[in-house]
Amino acid sequence: MIRVGTSSWTEKTLVQSSEFYPRGVNTAEERLRFYAGHFSTVEVDATYYAIPPLSTPRMWAERTPGDFVFHVKAYGALTGHGVDPRTLPPDIRQGLSRGEWEKNRVYIKDPGLMGAVAERFREMMGPLRKAGKLGVAVFQLPPWVQKGPRSMEKLTVYRDYMKDTAPVAVEFRHGSWLAPESRQEVLGFLEENGFLYVTADEPQCGSLATVPFVPEATGSIAYFRFHGRNRQTWLKKGIATAERFKYEYSEEELRGFVPAVEKVQKKSRDIYVMFNNCYAGMATRNAGRMKALLRAG
Repeated sequence: MIRVGTSSWTEKTLVQSSEFYPRGVNTAEERLRFYAGHFSTVEVDATYYAIPPLSTPRMWAERTPGDFVFHVKAYGALTGHGVDPRTLPPDIRQGLSRGEWEKNRVYIKDPGLMGAVAERFREMMGPLRKAGKLGVAVFQLPPWVQKGPRSMEKLTVYRDYMKDTAPVAVEFRHGSWLAPESRQEVLGFLEENGFLYVTADEPQCGSLATVPFVPEATGSIAYFRFHGRNRQTWLKKGIATAERFKYEYSEEELRGFVPAVEKVQKKSRDIYVMFNNCYAGMATRNAGRMKALLRAG
C-alpha cells in the first residue's frame, strides 16, 4: 500500500498562509482532523525538538481515523544533535552539569542520561502504538557524520534505543554514505541489521554536503522524504528553517518520482511518500498531486 503525506500539519508558515486550512479551522484539534480528511499519514517533526507529554500523542490518536499512521522523528539528542537543555524532561535535565545548564545547546554523551532520554521517547510513542497508529521512527543523522566503520557500528545504538517499539528508519545527510563506491555496503548493512532506509531528495550542491537521490528499500517498509531543491538556501546559515524548504516541485519533477516509488514496490509491502518542503502550502499541494499520480491512500 502506498500512502502520501507531509512532514508536519502545524508548520508555522502553513498555518499562517491559509492555503490549506479553510477559514474557521483554527484549533489544533480542527487542523489535525481536517488534515486527516485529506491524507492518511503524517510525520511528526515536533518530536525532534522536544519530547511532548503523553497527553499529546493520546489526543493525536483520538482525533484521527482508525487507519491513520503517524511517523515520529527522533528527538535530536538521540541522533547526536545539540538540543536546547530546556527541552529535556525536568528530571533528566537535573543530570546535566552546571555549565551545560547555561548553554544554548547541549550534546548529551553520558550513557545513563541518553538511556533515560530514549526511555522517555519510547514512552511518548506508547499511545500511538496502543492505538495501532504508529509507523516508523525517523532517525536523521547529523550532516557532519560521515560513513565509516565506527559510524556504521553506532547505528546499532538506534535499535537499542527503540527496543522494538517502532521500526527504525535511518536518513543520511552526508553524501559519503551514498557515494557509488559505498552505497551497496551501506544498504546491505541496513538490511542485515533490520533498519529501514530513508530515500531522500534534496538539493544537489556538487559536493558531499548533500546526499544523492537513491531510491531503494531495505525492508518491508519503504520511506521517502522529499525536502525540495532550493540550492540557494539549503546550506545557508542563520536563516529560518522554513526558508530552507521553500521549494515547490513541478509537475514534471513529481512525475519523475513515480518510477522510483514503483521500483521499491517490488520489495516493500508499505510505502510512505512524505513531503518535507513545508513552506506555506507547498508540501500539501505537492503531496495532493503525488497522491493522485500514484493513486495512493
